[in-house]
Amino acid sequence: MARYKNYSYEQAMFIPINFSKQIIPGSFEHALNYIVDNEINTTIFESRYKNDETGAPAYDPAILLKIVLYAYSRGITSSRDIEKLCRENVIFMALSADTKPHFTTIAEFISSMKDQIAPLFRDILLYCNELGLIDKSMFAIDGCKLSSDASKEWSGTRKDYERKIDKLEKTIRYILDKHQAEDQDEAKEMKKDEHHHIENIQKKISKIKQFLEKHEDKQGSRENIIKSNITDNESAKMLSSHGVIQGYNGVAMSEAKHQIIVHAEAFGQGPEHALLEPMIKGARENYKAIGEDDIFKEAKLIADTGFYTKDNIQLVDTEKIDAYIPDNKFRQRDPRFDTAKRHAQPIDRKKIIKNKKYFAAEDFKYDEQKKTLICPCGKEMYIFNNNYEYKGSKAIVYMCRRKDIIGCSLKSNCVRNQNARGRQVHIFYKRIDNQLLKKMRDKIDSAYGKYIYSKRMQLIEPVFANIRHNKGLRRFSFRGKVKVDIQWKLFAMVHNIGKIFRYGPGFA
Repeated sequence: MARYKNYSYEQAMFIPINFSKQIIPGSFEHALNYIVDNEINTTIFESRYKNDETGAPAYDPAILLKIVLYAYSRGITSSRDIEKLCRENVIFMALSADTKPHFTTIAEFISSMKDQIAPLFRDILLYCNELGLIDKSMFAIDGCKLSSDASKEWSGTRKDYERKIDKLEKTIRYILDKHQAEDQDEAKEMKKDEHHHIENIQKKISKIKQFLEKHEDKQGSRENIIKSNITDNESAKMLSSHGVIQGYNGVAMSEAKHQIIVHAEAFGQGPEHALLEPMIKGARENYKAIGEDDIFKEAKLIADTGFYTKDNIQLVDTEKIDAYIPDNKFRQRDPRFDTAKRHAQPIDRKKIIKNKKYFAAEDFKYDEQKKTLICPCGKEMYIFNNNYEYKGSKAIVYMCRRKDIIGCSLKSNCVRNQNARGRQVHIFYKRIDNQLLKKMRDKIDSAYGKYIYSKRMQLIEPVFANIRHNKGLRRFSFRGKVKVDIQWKLFAMVHNIGKIFRYGPGFA
């Protein structure tokens, strides 16, 4: 017969824990603990408390900051999870000195750091600068789009919301009409569930109507109407590498030596056209706060094509910034990409026409020598306007003949309004050049410009890889630009503390 070791669940074990001994030198938590205690000014939080004579003692902001930053370094953003770890994980116990703050205290501490987050970020940046970890010769800027605590299903314009209300009201009427046609006894249980369903629909209608009473349509940067969001109206619906999301664009600027973030800010807009100026301004303010001169006097600034606009090129020229911002066709002018089409996957045009709802301009065949345009149906289009101008570019406007559109088998794929006279197609043939834009394009096309721009990937992309994949920030857990910006800056601080831990003298 088998024999087993004796055991008893009634026995007890007392394990003495010295919290200071759990924070081991050479670990990330040791670097974090040292930096918060010695290099960050936490007295800026004192103005938030008025309990010097009356009231309960407050948790030390240094303690709360340590556990929040350490949790973020491990990809934990839930306040409830952080509270749980402070009770169960020995490292969190050590960093919090076993104070066990409640999750509401942690959440309120993070969300109310509006006035303190910038000075805290600058304290970390100052320490990086003092350790000699920052190279001031080159900076790169880019954005990382992340979902927030808001549903994209609640996005739309006023017309969209009005249609949604009408649809919900029709659903209620349908349920009520169905009740009247059914037997009262047999449908009693079913009616109870559907009555609850009607209440939920009415709550949704009320929610939409309350939102419409307080908000008008949001205007985009080009004075067009963009979609609002009932859950978080400061967020935006944007296209990312992970599909269409409802969230914020976390923009960061990093330096060339160790990819330390010199400025970080979250914006509720996907396009980055209007984000270059606030990022330059923020980086300058950060360096001014730590006693440095204008960092862009001699430094190079690299940005991707999302920042290429006439206003941004004008900005860097006026500010005398040595910037490298390519347009979206710079690779087409680069002879190194001449064979790129050879390696592309063949395109089945018939399949595209079959699956595409409407034809795009590239679906029309243009003969540059004859100046003629052939529609996908094989009909020749006539010139409607040969001097059309739009946003600095000139184009020839072609239009199909009325007789050709009538009875066309591809009409439903060509025009949205079936009563339209015909389809118009713009063929841009001459760009009204701007000297500054041409200067920037020539700069990017030069051998030195290509060399400098080739460094963009290694300067900024590792920052987002570290924050998203190593630190685990998959989505923002707050609503509203202020709170999301706080969380984005906290993760930027965690990133920079990691650089101090890895490369800083005395830590590495």
